[in-house]
Amino acid sequence: MSLKNKIKDNKSSWYFLFAIIFIYVCIGIINPTIGINSLLFFIEIAYKIIPIFIIVFILMTLSNYFITPKFIIKHLKSKGLKKWFFVIIGGILSSGPIYMWYPLLADLKNKGLNYGLIACFLYNRAIKIPLIPIAIFYFSWTYVIILMIVMIFASIVQAILLNKLIKNEK
Repeated sequence: MSLKNKIKDNKSSWYFLFAIIFIYVCIGIINPTIGINSLLFFIEIAYKIIPIFIIVFILMTLSNYFITPKFIIKHLKSKGLKKWFFVIIGGILSSGPIYMWYPLLADLKNKGLNYGLIACFLYNRAIKIPLIPIAIFYFSWTYVIILMIVMIFASIVQAILLNKLIKNEK
C-alpha cells in the first residue's frame, strides 16, 4: 500500500470519528437524557478498559522490542518443552497478516521445525492480545483465561495429531 493510500485511509478514519461525534452531539441536543446516559456508559467502559489497554500496550511494546525473528529462530532450535513453549508464545505474540509469516515458517520448516509445531504456532495466532481487554469486558477474566488455556491445549493436541498423521502418510 502506498503512502498516499495510507494517508487517504487515515483521513477517512478521522471523518468517521467526527461523524460519530456529530451524531452523538445531535442526539444529546435532541434528547439530553439519552446523550447523558450514552456519555456515562462510555465513561464506565473506558474506566474498566483503559487500565487493561495500558498493560497490553506495555506487554506488546516489550515483546516487539525483545522478541525478534532471530530470537525466535534461536529458541526454536532448542529441544523438548522449551520449543513448545516458544512456539505457543510466538503464536500468541505474532501480529500482522498471516501471509507475512509463511516465508519465516517455511524457512523454519527447512531448518527442522516439524509440521505440528507450525500448526501449533498458527493455531495460537487466534489468541490476540489487543482483543483481550474487550473480551474481558464482555465475558469476564475467568472465561478469557479458561478459553486461552483450552485453545493452547487444543493447539498442542492438534500439533501432535498432525505429526502422527503425516508420519503415517509417509
